[in-house]
Amino acid sequence: MKITILIPVYNDWQSLFKLLEKISYEIKNLDHKFSIIIINDGSTENIPEVKIGLDNFDFVKLLNIKSNMGHARGIALGLKFILKKQDFDYIIPMDGDGEDRPEEIKDLIEKSQNDFKSVVTANRVKRSEGIFFKICYELHKLMTLVFTGQNVKFGNFTLLPKSTVEKMVAEKATWNSFSGALCRITKDRKSIPSIRGERYFGPSKMSFFNLIEHSLSIISVFKYTWLVRSIIFLVVYIYLISSYISAITLIPLVVMIVLNTMIFKLSLRENINEYQDSLSKISNINILK
Repeated sequence: MKITILIPVYNDWQSLFKLLEKISYEIKNLDHKFSIIIINDGSTENIPEVKIGLDNFDFVKLLNIKSNMGHARGIALGLKFILKKQDFDYIIPMDGDGEDRPEEIKDLIEKSQNDFKSVVTANRVKRSEGIFFKICYELHKLMTLVFTGQNVKFGNFTLLPKSTVEKMVAEKATWNSFSGALCRITKDRKSIPSIRGERYFGPSKMSFFNLIEHSLSIISVFKYTWLVRSIIFLVVYIYLISSYISAITLIPLVVMIVLNTMIFKLSLRENINEYQDSLSKISNINILK
């Protein structure tokens, strides 16, 4: 099989090169052809000289983007580029900082059982972040499940057959949220348990506010389901507090109004025309191997 690994990066070159080393080690005994597409998402730091072995890869290409687009759009552009320009059977998107563990690539492939139609997700069963982040992440999953009906346990780290990539590239939600778009277009997905690794270098770039935006971006893909369920929640809540109205009991109402505003604003990022024209944002391509 021909498998392309897609990695977005913003300035974190030290982590990227260590990740490539680890991927190379993990795939060396696998009977597949592996290639790498790196999305340089408008990095402000110069690209250092590559001093690692790339012999286990069929090719390694670095796509330099004119300006920073953000993680989700970097992956979306990468999917489109690979679909239009490369020969492949599967794509594996990965974070470039080490939190998606190369040791699990083999598990994703084995789970597919050469089924060229099934998506395999790496469902997160353990995280390496602090307790506060873990609590916020669990709240994010709970809110997404309650208000959209989607049980999202995975991130970018997945095994995507070509048939699914074709659907992702035709789906406007991909330009907004990878996980949300994948949930929209697929129903039956295989999965493996995944343990989130620790960043190779430096602190996590996923702040509390980034997590909120990430969560609401997924929800925005299902904004109409969210709207219906939030209205039901508001009606029931107002009925229950009608005899106990105070500044405190009104807080959930204000929160829901703010969340609805943010979600519908985020949903405006689902621009299919902008997505289809995204390859024009590539300034040049470096062939590393």
